[in-house]
Amino acid sequence: MFGFRFVKFEPGLYVFRYKKGRIAAQGEGLSFWYYAPTTSLVAVPVGSADAPFMFAENSSDFQALSIQGQLTFRIADPAKTAKMLNYTVDDHDNYVSDDPQKLPDRLISLVQITVKGAVKKLLLKEAITASDEVAQQAYKALAEHVMVTSLGVEILSVTIAAIKPNPETAKALEAETREAILKESDQAIFQRRNYAVEQERIIRESELNTEIAVENKNREIQETRLETEAQAQRKRLSMEEAQLAFMVQQEERNKELVDLKARNEKIEADTKAYALRELMKVYQEMDVETLKALSNGGLDSGRLMALAFQGIADKAEKIGNLNITPDLLSTIIQQNPQPRPRSDRER
Repeated sequence: MFGFRFVKFEPGLYVFRYKKGRIAAQGEGLSFWYYAPTTSLVAVPVGSADAPFMFAENSSDFQALSIQGQLTFRIADPAKTAKMLNYTVDDHDNYVSDDPQKLPDRLISLVQITVKGAVKKLLLKEAITASDEVAQQAYKALAEHVMVTSLGVEILSVTIAAIKPNPETAKALEAETREAILKESDQAIFQRRNYAVEQERIIRESELNTEIAVENKNREIQETRLETEAQAQRKRLSMEEAQLAFMVQQEERNKELVDLKARNEKIEADTKAYALRELMKVYQEMDVETLKALSNGGLDSGRLMALAFQGIADKAEKIGNLNITPDLLSTIIQQNPQPRPRSDRER
């Protein structure tokens, strides 16, 4: 109405209200009445913004790489930004220039330059695994760049999602990596088999050592047993020799005893023969009657009576009559009873 309008800006927009070429008011999220014919409004977004990027570069070994990432920034000094770029809005809150869309492009161009400088120093295999290092180098380079500070922009982060080779190179790398993995797998299998063979050899060697130890122990036991038997045999032979020597000694003593006994018996016999010869000499000098009397001196009454009867019988021609009473005969029989026959047991 008559050129007066009311405007209200959202938080996150830093607003400059120019009147007659001078800043009449500034701040974030302002709302006010203004006279449109003499007032210009500049709205600079101060919130964080993301700018994705993707571009192609070459590694130091001239291999094509596709780099994908994202830049996060915010306008920290809206006054500098407003001086460098046109953020004027019209009555419908639309930017009158395309400068607000140029800011992310300028920053991405700076990112591409810094990333290119980092990637061209790396080989292909190094570059595809150096995303974090390249992103860190790009962040430091942008944070210190003069254009960034002149635009009043603060770099929050630089993230590189992937650094990829072209499909043909990727297939070649996959094949090479696959072959390396297969070689490592074969090497692992070979090492595992070698380990199994080595373990089997160790086990077999341990078994052989155990068998050898058992054989040695058995041999020692056998040798000990044989030595014990030999000692027992030697001891038995020694005892037998001692017994034989004792028996020989006993036989020698028996022989000496027999010889001594024989000599003694011979001496005794010689003595008896000498006594008998001397006695016979004495008897030869005696008459017959004296010898008879001497021989009858030790006889009992029965034998004397028997000799008397024998003498009577010898001189029977000179005897007329001989009377023997029953009492005398009974007395002789009683004094000389008949010996009873001996039984087989007494015999």
